[in-house]
Amino acid sequence: MLDALRQPLEAGHVTIARSGGVARYPARFLLVMAANQCGCATSNAASGCTCSPLTRRRYLSRLSGPLLDRVDLQVRMDPVSRSELLADSRHIEHTHTVAERVLVARLRAADRLAGSPWRTNSDIPGRELRDRWAPARTALVAAERALDAGRLSARGLDRVLRVAWTLADLADRDRPVADDVDEALYLRTGVAA
Repeated sequence: MLDALRQPLEAGHVTIARSGGVARYPARFLLVMAANQCGCATSNAASGCTCSPLTRRRYLSRLSGPLLDRVDLQVRMDPVSRSELLADSRHIEHTHTVAERVLVARLRAADRLAGSPWRTNSDIPGRELRDRWAPARTALVAAERALDAGRLSARGLDRVLRVAWTLADLADRDRPVADDVDEALYLRTGVAA
């Protein structure tokens, strides 16, 4: 059932074909998924989980590779400790501060994309990301290694480039640098460059 999300995630629309005709509906959405490391939902699978590796692999295989390949960020979240939960919240960045930074980044992307058919980094097709808005070759070293090693697909590379552009926009840079691409790669694969 989850694999039915692949086409709308990729194309931004859903096409339904019936005997009476074909209908196309817009389907641009933000998909947020969460999964435990194992079906037993133990917070620390390494030490508290008693499930076999086969059981864990079977549980995680319910999220197919083709579906995960269309997800921009795949971030592993560790359990929150008691001290973190009770920590002083005065040092936490306020929502309005983050919102202002995001607005500036979106305006930066809109300026760059003016005159093109796209409004945001997520709208840009992969071919355009690799040709028209390609980062410098030196910025792509880690991503190319991941591609060569099979940790990243061609579609995954496009997603890394989109996130790298967003990171560059947030940092007020004209073009993604190696740190932006490396961070985007880490947010996708969980492997540091």
